[in-house]
Amino acid sequence: MSNILIDKYVNSQSEVCCLKFDPIPWENKEFNWNNKKFIKDNVCTLFYVPINFGQVMKGIMSKIEKAGAQTPDYICLSDHTSKWNMDLYVAVDTEVAGANNVTLSGTFLSKVYEGNFKDTGKWMKDFESYVKSKGISIKKMYMWYTTCPKCAKKYGKNPVVIVGQIQ
Repeated sequence: MSNILIDKYVNSQSEVCCLKFDPIPWENKEFNWNNKKFIKDNVCTLFYVPINFGQVMKGIMSKIEKAGAQTPDYICLSDHTSKWNMDLYVAVDTEVAGANNVTLSGTFLSKVYEGNFKDTGKWMKDFESYVKSKGISIKKMYMWYTTCPKCAKKYGKNPVVIVGQIQ
């Protein structure tokens, strides 16, 4: 079975490498993860701009493919820990040998945004207001860039999901 994330980051010959994202399951949703499995790796950034994202993803996806694992919902969360580093969390359905296997547990809220990456700051402020309007606070916030720049251009949309842990 072909793994879309592998195709997305390894097969650069494809005209469209990302599945068209369906925002409905992620728009203004609250959900629980109980030890949801991820592989964690990090990307070097320069003032928050990823430098070696493709190289890191190829390494992650190679490990996933060798393990015969899958990427449920094709989730790849980003956590900008500083101007110089971004942690990536790629969802997997089983532990992957040779990878940094981690789990996430808790209650999360998600909201979908669409537009240019330069609007990320606006989206984050809006998401913080959205969460505050519900009378709760965010423990941790992740960005899910659902579509690569090439496919965003093809589809004419660039959906991004903010996933915030609230408990």
